[in-house]
Amino acid sequence: MLVAERYLGHRDDAEVAARLSNADPHRVVLSDTDRRRSRVRTETQAGADLGIVVAAELGDGDVLETAEGDPVVVELAAVDALVVDFGDSDVPATAALAVGHAAGNRHWDLAVRDGEALFPVPDTRERMREAIEGDLPAGVRTRFESVPPTTFDDGGTPEHAHSHSGGGHEYEHDAAHDHGDHAHSGIPGRSVRSSEDGRDA
Repeated sequence: MLVAERYLGHRDDAEVAARLSNADPHRVVLSDTDRRRSRVRTETQAGADLGIVVAAELGDGDVLETAEGDPVVVELAAVDALVVDFGDSDVPATAALAVGHAAGNRHWDLAVRDGEALFPVPDTRERMREAIEGDLPAGVRTRFESVPPTTFDDGGTPEHAHSHSGGGHEYEHDAAHDHGDHAHSGIPGRSVRSSEDGRDA
């Protein structure tokens, strides 16, 4: 089994890029859970057994080195996310607060991007929609996208994450709701992370 235990840097770093240009690196795709673990057993895209022993949270494009000196390029599997697009809609601040409060009660991770709130889909799209649509103000649009898991990292915003639409389902939520008496924290406007992130100790 191959064992990658040394972190070399990112594939865009000049020295790392030069090394990769003269090599045939192993490539591995990690889930959001596996990228956070200090020890992972997985397979390369070519089907070789690979153990990763790196005490760091890995990102897309990180490059590791095996004990034999072979580079390993890490890619991250995209995650499904619900995008709540407040856009140009005339949404009262209290309604936005209610959406943030509802998401916070469910311990959903949250990221914000130019008037949009993004939540990773924990189960199925249908259940996610059912859970949130009762708290959405009239005129707010929603859709689903595939985004990098780093979108929801601490303090991160998805502007740099190069997200893309993925089989998007978009619809208009048209049921009016009065959230005037809700005044809770958790308003979409800053990136937060649930404390229940499942990291290894």
